Amino acid sequence: MSAKRSRRDETDDAAAIDSAARLTFARPKLFTVATCSLNQWSLDFVGNLKRVSLSIQQAKEKGATFRTGPELELSGYGCEDHFLEQDTVLHCWQSLASLLDG
Repeated sequence: MSAKRSRRDETDDAAAIDSAARLTFARPKLFTVATCSLNQWSLDFVGNLKRVSLSIQQAKEKGATFRTGPELELSGYGCEDHFLEQDTVLHCWQSLASLLDG
């Protein structure tokens, strides 16, 4: 087998790469992200869950593909030592499960 490549082989390779690039980038998929900043209260799991659920519903109605919120939107900020209690962790998981079910 020859180590030399003809100019035609190089042209064919370049055309194949160019064709693949056009296929990949011809139709970029667009999406909408809803960013939510909610008025959440510390340890108000029922109220926080209602507000998160409502914001998800509103994001869907406005055509959002993705919805994001703050990292402590289920438990609320300012829980201090309550973050060390298993009950707080349990309620967060229950709230998350409720969102995923509904």
